[in-house]
Parts: sequence; structure tokens; C-alpha cells
Amino acid sequence: MTQWVSPKLHLPNVVGYLVLGLLIGPEILAFIPKEFVENSYVITDLSLSVIAVLVGATLKFSTLKERGKEIMYITLFQSVMTFVSVLAGFAFLGHVLGFPEGKSLLMALFLAGIATATAPATPLAIVKELGSKGKFTSTFLAIVATDDAIALIIFTLALSLGTALLSNGTFELISLLEALALVGMSAFLGIVAGLINTASEKLLVHKKGMETIATLGLIFIVYSLSEHWKLEPLLSAMVMGAVMVNTSSSFDIVEEEIDKHLAELIFMLFFILSAMHLEFSAVFAFPFAIDLYIVSRFFGKVFGSYLGASIASSSDIVKKYMGLALLPQAGVAIGLALSLQKHEGLEDIAPIILNIVITTTLIHELIGPFLTRYALKKSGDVT
Repeated sequence: MTQWVSPKLHLPNVVGYLVLGLLIGPEILAFIPKEFVENSYVITDLSLSVIAVLVGATLKFSTLKERGKEIMYITLFQSVMTFVSVLAGFAFLGHVLGFPEGKSLLMALFLAGIATATAPATPLAIVKELGSKGKFTSTFLAIVATDDAIALIIFTLALSLGTALLSNGTFELISLLEALALVGMSAFLGIVAGLINTASEKLLVHKKGMETIATLGLIFIVYSLSEHWKLEPLLSAMVMGAVMVNTSSSFDIVEEEIDKHLAELIFMLFFILSAMHLEFSAVFAFPFAIDLYIVSRFFGKVFGSYLGASIASSSDIVKKYMGLALLPQAGVAIGLALSLQKHEGLEDIAPIILNIVITTTLIHELIGPFLTRYALKKSGDVT
């Protein structure tokens, strides 16, 4: 139904999935009981692990090499500026937003980490829809591909430092070192898994069905091991995807199989179940927090992209419009917010963060595609 309605209204499918989840979830029609939603993390976790691998698979070194300096500067500056902008906004205003007492800085840290992520699926769909080709478009797609990798590293560091703040009440050098070690170990697990998958292809050559099944099984194993060892599952899965796409000669066949037969189902399950976690009482309790998140993220993405493009000596077109093109936010952001729900000590703030992120995702996915489309047309890449 959503695949029929969304195009009619010129909306991304993700918006249709989110709206459907809201309608049939506990908050409105209650077709799906709250107990089921509360125990649906296995489904969302496994769905998100596949999504993370597909995002990682967009990180092809051959593509990144063409415009390395420009891509690096814009990606880093817009990610860091978005983090700083959202962190500063919530750190200074958190005490007047009604957040749980003493948790404003902690919530600012987590929301800032989540805000850095950009939705890869929406920009790719718009580029395909418009048939956009050119320097701006290729740079844009490369930045989108690297952005979520940077976002996961920033969030992992923020989560580790936030957990240390919750336990000790202060940030310490040892906490930062532990966070960096967590990032390194998570990435290492993804590298090992990616290499194992590439090596196993020799045993399954010419059996693309079995290759796909083996890859999916390995993805789930990596996600489970990351959870068990208290690493960052999304980062491990994303690195695994990046390694496979750059070392495997036939991963494109596996990727095509997943795209054809599983991707849409996985996205549908993830977004519908994610929307079912939304609680209107929490949304209405923090309307200014939602506004602050959107405004501060907008400032960080646009100003950060402009600053990075200026340092990289990019064209005026890139300076003016790249930030607008990077505003869509969806799967990875919701996944990061969902991951907080299982952390001890965050029971009072994790649901608030999730509700803010789901609500702002709806808004970003309604407005973001139009801004991306506008930026691509202004770039001159659309004929």
C-alpha cells in the first residue's frame, strides 16, 4: 500500500512506512500490541545490520579516490559542525526543555552524535529519479557514502564518553582511550568478517544463492558478536560492507540479490517497527527540543559543508548547495536511537531521544528530498 500511495503524493517510501507504523501501532489504531513492539528488537537489529552493510558497500575506494581532498574536507567539517551545533544548542538550552534533571548534557551528547548521520537511500533515489550526472552529483554521492561511516564513529565516541559521564560524573582521558579502543575493535571485527566472506566465495563460486545466504549469515554473526562483546554493531557491519565491496570480485552479485529480493522488505520492517515506538505524549512534551534539533542540525550541515568546501577550494555551486543536499536523515539515525534503548542507566532518557529522532526523521524525510532535488537542479547536473 505504501509503495502505491507514497509515489502518488511524491513522498519517499520511508515516509509511507513510518506513517503506516504510526497508524497500526499502539498509539493510534493499536492493531499491533505494545508488548510486541517492546520485544521487536531482534527484528530491528537484524534489519539494521543488513542496512549498515549496504551503506558500507557504497564506500568504494576507486570512487573516493577521484575527489579525495574535497570529499574529506566537506564530510569532516559538516559532520563535526553538526555535532558541535546540536551539542551546543542542547547543552545551553537543555535545562529549559524539560529534560530529566541532571541529564541535559548526556542527552545533548547523544542527540549530537545521531544528528551527524545522513540518509543514503533518499539522495540515491533522487539522483536516479532526476538522472542527475556531473561533478556536483558525483561529489555529493561520495560524501553521502562517507558521511554515515563518520557518523557511526562520532556516535560511538559520544556513547562511550556519555556512559563514562553517567558512571563517574566526569570525562577522563581513560574514557576517551576506551572509546577509541571500542571504535578500533569494532572496525577490526568488521574487517575480519569482510575478509572471511571474500575468502569463502571460492568455495561457493557460481552459486550466487548460497553466496547470498552465507553473507547474510555472516552479517548476523558479526552483529551478534558485536552485541556480546559490547562493541558497536553498526560500525562493525558497515566496515564489513566496505571491506567486501573493495576486496570481493563477486560481492556486486550478492548485493544485487539483496537489493532485488530483500532490501525493500528489510527497509519496510525496520521503519514500520521503528515508528511503532513513537509515543505522542513524549513528542508533545518536548516540541521545542524537536525544533532545536532541526534548526541546529540544519545550521551544522549547511555551514559545515560551506566551510569544508571553502577550505578545499570547491566551486561556488558546491559551497552554496551541498549542505542543503545532505539534510535527509532516516535509517541510521533511528537505528542509533534504538540502540540506546538497551543501555543500562538510560531508561529515562532513551525513549525521549528515540521519539525526538523519529519525529524529526519524518520532518527531514518530508522536507529533505525537496531540498536535495533543489540543490541538484541548481548545480546544473540535471538536464
